Amino acid sequence: MSQSAIAAATILLLLPAAVGAQTVVDVVPLQPTSPARSSNTVVDTIPLNSRPFPPSRQTDVLVEIQPPQAGITVVPVSVPNPTGSTRTDVMVVPLSTPPTPTTNESGLTVVPISFQQAQATPGAALCPANLPSALNAIVRRTGGVSWGIVVQTQGAAGNRVNLYAWNPRVQLAPASNNKIFTTAAALQQLGPQFRLRTVVTSPTNSATVPTLRLIGQGDPSLRTSHMGVLAQRLRQQGIQQVNLLIGDDTYFRGAATNPNWDADDVLAGYGAPVNSLMINQNAIGLTLFPQRVGQPLRVQWDDPTDAQDYRLNNQAVTVGTGQGESIDVYRDRNSRVVNIEGQLRVGSASEMAAAAINNPGNYMLQKFRNALAAAQITVVQSTLVRSTASPPGEIELAVVESPTLPTLLNETNQESNNMYAEALLKTVGKALNPNNTDATTAGTAAVETILAPLGVDPSLYAMVDGSGLADNNRAAAEALVQTLQAMASSPNAVVFQNSLPVAGVSGTLKSRFRNTAAQGRVQAKTGTISGVVALSGYATPPNFAPLTFSILANSGSASASTMRSATDEMVVTLMRLRRC
Repeated sequence: MSQSAIAAATILLLLPAAVGAQTVVDVVPLQPTSPARSSNTVVDTIPLNSRPFPPSRQTDVLVEIQPPQAGITVVPVSVPNPTGSTRTDVMVVPLSTPPTPTTNESGLTVVPISFQQAQATPGAALCPANLPSALNAIVRRTGGVSWGIVVQTQGAAGNRVNLYAWNPRVQLAPASNNKIFTTAAALQQLGPQFRLRTVVTSPTNSATVPTLRLIGQGDPSLRTSHMGVLAQRLRQQGIQQVNLLIGDDTYFRGAATNPNWDADDVLAGYGAPVNSLMINQNAIGLTLFPQRVGQPLRVQWDDPTDAQDYRLNNQAVTVGTGQGESIDVYRDRNSRVVNIEGQLRVGSASEMAAAAINNPGNYMLQKFRNALAAAQITVVQSTLVRSTASPPGEIELAVVESPTLPTLLNETNQESNNMYAEALLKTVGKALNPNNTDATTAGTAAVETILAPLGVDPSLYAMVDGSGLADNNRAAAEALVQTLQAMASSPNAVVFQNSLPVAGVSGTLKSRFRNTAAQGRVQAKTGTISGVVALSGYATPPNFAPLTFSILANSGSASASTMRSATDEMVVTLMRLRRC
């Protein structure tokens, strides 16, 4: 095998694949290690944000080599991995005399690019007039993908410059970019000081109360510990016995589980039901720990009292350091069994996971009854009410409140929390239409009503949920940019922008755009469901005006990694803009 070498600080290795379809990857130590080679550096290539790694698949590789002054020889080698198949690896050897880029007989092309281009300002400076051709090239080489893209300078209506548009008004599935509509409407309607309240009322305040009513407003931040707080406050008031405990689940009307969601999604924690009496995000939370190779994962209940009502079926195992990782946790469709499948590497960090509960309302009511018992308050009988609201005139005995709205928005957008998004959607629906019969439908209608006066065209999107989990949500990139522009001009602009993940720094973008010019300069909402990748938000190129952008990609054939790689390349391209 011949050797190809370059002198640059960074090398881009394209394994047999078109340049336009490259996938950026992380570089980690090779497992198992190759035979010792004194001064050589051997690295293994694992696809970025991809678990488990398909060992036999060849992938394009981005390997960064420092220091800049060193020349390098690149030698492709195949080393058996623990599963017996081969991975494509790279051996890097310092050279005294760097030759020019070549393509060897193995099909490995080595292309020199400078460290400054790859990291600080990738590629040459780009005039706005040349942006369309640069982005068009990326779009056209991703076959089988339907794109919707808008890039504008940020500013008030009438002061914005359209820099790029590709199918800007075509409605595509937005995935979790739907949360942009939901959170913008919630902030606009409810205000940053808004809190959700969980209240306990009774017609009397005495040692024995005939009825005690637990009234929920669908607070997604409510935890089991809050039930203990309520119970202790009641005990401090001298309450010793409750003849009838009532769980008032009437605040949100309609189905707790969205009928548009996939039947499998509703068994996992990210697809849990959302109702008025919601606790622990209506999910059985677990933390999974690897043990010795071959042993089952150790499972820890987030709330140990869940073990009284749910049984674990743990099929997840600990594997060697060269294996991939994947975890799938879900509830049985017709029983209270939580299934745990997949694998974690020995020595790796623990993983948090959850399965949806199957008894919303009653689940929280039981947690409260347990807390009352721990506070030595006897409950004779309990029941759940879903249709008859509490009578007027009852005394408010205890209350716990959620954090203020900015904290709820941060969890919704930074972590892409579906349960928070659905609770906010239903809350907005309740605020505009208190007597609605379906909180989700009222919520989607309320979003349109709230955002339309801000300049968001309601004909450019159609929501069936607040989170984007449903695959029949539709949105045009133009509608998302309209919403982002509106929020950038609102009095709560900072609150909204701070709720979005920061590239390479926080939330769902923490592991993306690292060591690129976009790191720390992009705040955007991610979105991924089957066949969909989306990214919409704000960008601040170092030598250009602040931007607002939306990139939607839908495909029945292209992989999520292909669409995400192209999306990220577009965003990094925006960093090259300068005034000219």
